[in-house]
Amino acid sequence: MDQQDITLQEAFFLYDAIPVQELLSLGNDIRFAKIPQSRVSWQIDRNINYTNVCISACKFCNFHCTLSQKDRSFTTGIEEYKSKIDQLLEAGGNQVLLQGGLHPHYGIEFYEDLLKSLKEYCPSLKLNALGPPEVSHIAKVSKLSIKETLERLRNAGLDSLPGAGAEILSDRVRKLISPGKPDTCSWLEVMEQAHKMGIGTTATMVYGHIETLEERIRHLFLLRDLQHKKPSGVPGFTAFIAWPMQVKGTLLEKTFPIGTISAVEHLKMIAISRIILYNIPHIQVSWLTIGKELAKIALHSGADDMGSIMMEENVVSSAGANHRINKEKMVKTIKEAGFVPWQRNQDYSPYNPGLQEGLS
Repeated sequence: MDQQDITLQEAFFLYDAIPVQELLSLGNDIRFAKIPQSRVSWQIDRNINYTNVCISACKFCNFHCTLSQKDRSFTTGIEEYKSKIDQLLEAGGNQVLLQGGLHPHYGIEFYEDLLKSLKEYCPSLKLNALGPPEVSHIAKVSKLSIKETLERLRNAGLDSLPGAGAEILSDRVRKLISPGKPDTCSWLEVMEQAHKMGIGTTATMVYGHIETLEERIRHLFLLRDLQHKKPSGVPGFTAFIAWPMQVKGTLLEKTFPIGTISAVEHLKMIAISRIILYNIPHIQVSWLTIGKELAKIALHSGADDMGSIMMEENVVSSAGANHRINKEKMVKTIKEAGFVPWQRNQDYSPYNPGLQEGLS
């Protein structure tokens, strides 16, 4: 299949003008052109929040708190990390997704010590840690360049970088919903530098709040164009994940009229993402926010990955996402959708070659 960059007008036409089933079919066709196998990947990892103290003031986040809220604030201790890692390994996982807030007092030394300690405890543990806003914030607090910050984090044990904190890559939107978070250029700068250094990353979008369709499309174009710039032979963005904003009980819900994203609109976002981001290998389904039944349909609309069973997730769940899935349900869901499940690592290599769930 001939794949090339589409224009904004072409994206609008595909999203709004053609029948929904044609759009979903096109997304599915591109998925199979890139990944011919009738299989869907998944992963076991664990989210661990190192702190909930954050100066970002995101209106959609019920999880964060300020330094003054001493009854709520925490910083995770090493013994708790060890217990959580032991549980992860026992469950068959090998990766921690390490995220937290933009803590005003934590500089590069805090994160170096943390990453080194985790690797010393479990050298085989993969650390998918710190989204671009965190990296940018660490650099600012520590008076370092983005490159210096990433180099020190990688030397301390960083394996890959999650695409967190993108929300919508529009400064108009960001100023309204996350005024203390680094801007669009800062997010892209971190990712571009990571790609130059050969650090694999993912990319995300959180939509369905105050953004326009044009801002969603331009967000995808920014990711596509940045992926074009990655050096040859490095992973760049390995996957893209989009999900509808969860706003239950948040300041965002109280401040703006936020509608509900329909199942059809989510499937259309999966398909248009696959069409625009033809140069990013994988499209992941956010079963946590949409549920496993809609996730199964998304696997026929352009997506090829179900992400992680997510042994622990606090941020999105605190705003209303209440879907849960375990290893057995993950495998069953993928099979019910008509695919062969295979467990993967963060870089999409097989987790346990020859012993894949669902292949026997």
